[in-house]
Amino acid sequence: MRNSRAYRQVLATILTLWLADKSGRRLLFIVSSSAMALSLLVVSISFYLKEYISPDSDLYATLSLVSVAGVVVMVIAFSLGLGAMPWIIMSEILPINIKGLVGSFATLANWFFSWLVTLTANLLLDWSSGGTFTIYTAVCVFIAGFVAIWVPETKGKTLEEIQQFFR
Repeated sequence: MRNSRAYRQVLATILTLWLADKSGRRLLFIVSSSAMALSLLVVSISFYLKEYISPDSDLYATLSLVSVAGVVVMVIAFSLGLGAMPWIIMSEILPINIKGLVGSFATLANWFFSWLVTLTANLLLDWSSGGTFTIYTAVCVFIAGFVAIWVPETKGKTLEEIQQFFR
């Protein structure tokens, strides 16, 4: 089972790299974070609706399945963009003289926020399941907007062309 999971991750990575070369890093980043936001919105709405429905009803069971499907779609969307694109763009956007330092800081920030989400997830879910996924939706919407406004497309561009974007 462990080898099967690793095999799927390798295939997802290969698909992501192929998509990034075909469509562009920035577009894939925006589509991925938007798909994550949409799927998380579906999950949050499902949780909000479940608060008003009897646990014995068929609709309650259906909403449970919709929640699971939303999380699965979110994981797939993450794998196809948001999981890899920051690292690819970072490697293409940074000058060599600061790439090691900034890359180390970005890795530290990535692990810190992963830890923070893990630390707070159960607390937030105890507070409100729908509210938790609404917060996660808002973060994904922010990411899509941030990338749309501030992140340049790096596909097929030299470092000099990319750095002109920031001047």
